[in-house]
Amino acid sequence: MKIKKILVSQPKPTSEKSPYFDIAEKYGVNIEFRPFIKVESVTPKEFRQQKVSILDHTAVVFTSRHAIDHFFNLCAELRVTIPETMKYFCTSEAISLYIQKYVQYRKRKVFFGNTGKFADLLPYIVKHPAEKYFVPMSDVHNDEIKDLLDKNKIQHTEAVMYRTVSNDFGPDEVFDYDMLIFFSPAGIQALKKNFPDFEQKEIAIGSFGPTTAKAVKEAGLRLDLEAPTVDAPSMPAALDKFIAEHNK
Repeated sequence: MKIKKILVSQPKPTSEKSPYFDIAEKYGVNIEFRPFIKVESVTPKEFRQQKVSILDHTAVVFTSRHAIDHFFNLCAELRVTIPETMKYFCTSEAISLYIQKYVQYRKRKVFFGNTGKFADLLPYIVKHPAEKYFVPMSDVHNDEIKDLLDKNKIQHTEAVMYRTVSNDFGPDEVFDYDMLIFFSPAGIQALKKNFPDFEQKEIAIGSFGPTTAKAVKEAGLRLDLEAPTVDAPSMPAALDKFIAEHNK
């Protein structure tokens, strides 16, 4: 098994300093970036069917940049003008800073947790119990946020504003890779949808995270590279070791 051409199922890095580019140069391999999945907004009609009024709320909870993009874009489509008094609660500082893309950033109305986990944002929400919270969600989500807000008797409403769908391959797209790297179970589902007769044979498959690894195995595929590990905490680090071993 010699690796010459790799498909990384993520958008191409914006920085030239990405370790993927270093790997490509180091080993003389071709690394292509092509997401198997994409995130899209629900339609205004689909949102209205949930019978939720955004303006009934005084605060919004954001768990990702996707949530921010689709919240503000859908509000624009719905012709909903967000009042200046709206407060924003974000699971990390990076997510909170992204709000500047849409509204003027004021610290007195933007709050964020330190770890990216909702449980660590919760104390800030509990300090503002009078707010009515709106939570934009993906179509695939668990009940962690709902359960924690209910437990703390926080007024809130969840609504689906975006979903993950397969980023289908066109008939002219060549699929001739020696290795495929996935970062979510949805990517595996998209592979099976695009190529229902896919036969792995000598194609290596790498995955990041335990749920993705589980999805690879449940799809009946051979998992050749699993990250993160103690020795390789990132996918580029794991990939570097894998190519060094197989391209001797």
